[in-house]
Amino acid sequence: MEKKMFLKASNLIFEKARILRNNPTHAELMMWFYLKQKPPGHRFRRQHPISIYVADFYCHSLKMIIEIDGNVHAENEVRTNDETRQKNLEAEGISFLRFTNILVEKSLEKVISIIENYIRLQSSENKGKPL
Repeated sequence: MEKKMFLKASNLIFEKARILRNNPTHAELMMWFYLKQKPPGHRFRRQHPISIYVADFYCHSLKMIIEIDGNVHAENEVRTNDETRQKNLEAEGISFLRFTNILVEKSLEKVISIIENYIRLQSSENKGKPL
């Protein structure tokens, strides 16, 4: 596989991703049922190894991560780790969308609308640019 897609993720990260794929949260399952349909024409991967991290959902063509955060992400240490992780991956040119479990579970239509608008915006900005 293309190394740029994984940013030199180790075998340990690949194993962690496999475990997470086999144990999704309810909100992650809801999001996956939508994302696996390739919204508007982009392929997403779930629990994708990238560098020293595992992204909930990753679209390589858009260089975009979608994170679904549970209650634990409100804790200071976890929030700090999330911020560091996001900064490190943004430095690689990857963008982020974050949603809470509650938002996905209670307002999936709103989340889908945000994602589709973001994809349209990114796709129109990237027209004509070399890959």
